[in-house]
Amino acid sequence: MEGTGKLGQGFEHSDENAARVPVHQQVYAQLRDAVLFGELAPGQAVTIQGLIERTGAGMTPIREAIRRLTSEGALEFRGNRRVVVPMMTVDAIDDLIFLRETVESRLAAQAAEKITREEITALETIDARLDDAITRGDVSAYLRQNFAFHAKLYAVANAPVLLDVANSVWLRFGPSMRVVCGRMGTQNLPDNHKTALAALKAKDAQSAADAMREDVVQGMEQIREALLDGTAFSDTID
Repeated sequence: MEGTGKLGQGFEHSDENAARVPVHQQVYAQLRDAVLFGELAPGQAVTIQGLIERTGAGMTPIREAIRRLTSEGALEFRGNRRVVVPMMTVDAIDDLIFLRETVESRLAAQAAEKITREEITALETIDARLDDAITRGDVSAYLRQNFAFHAKLYAVANAPVLLDVANSVWLRFGPSMRVVCGRMGTQNLPDNHKTALAALKAKDAQSAADAMREDVVQGMEQIREALLDGTAFSDTID
């Protein structure tokens, strides 16, 4: 899956360098994915010992991963050697919607101006996998392929500052998206990727930005509605 060198599994990762990634970075990437794809649920508390057993890593890389993820807002340290995935609030979702529609639409526009035919083909391949996940009702595959599509597109933009912001934002809403997808099923999830692909083929930056903005807002509004309703998160642990 595409991602970032800085964040291990974020928006600019190079798999060919994976074998040379230090242990502490591998542990960070593993825990980051667990948060990003909702393997750790909002409100779920985990112990340092539990994370050691989960990853097979030692205390030092686990502590470093927790420190980084805490600084990025993906985890909260609760004392007694426990950390927890933060519960989302409506105010936080509103802020994240603003950031996503602003930053990610800009990344899509910049990518449209630079993208190659080969990169579009790669995006089409990812989108086909996404469609298959939707058809099969595979929430985990949907989340990973949806992220892979955005990751591949945003990497083309070659805008490191915007990518850092996007990475941080995705970490904050990922666990909540998993909860909502699990309750709604994949058939009701937004997919504006084909509109975006058409814009990319035409090198139409504005249309690409509009398609990504629509995709982002639809998905985030589903989380917002679930928070307001209160039922989707009723059995998460706090």
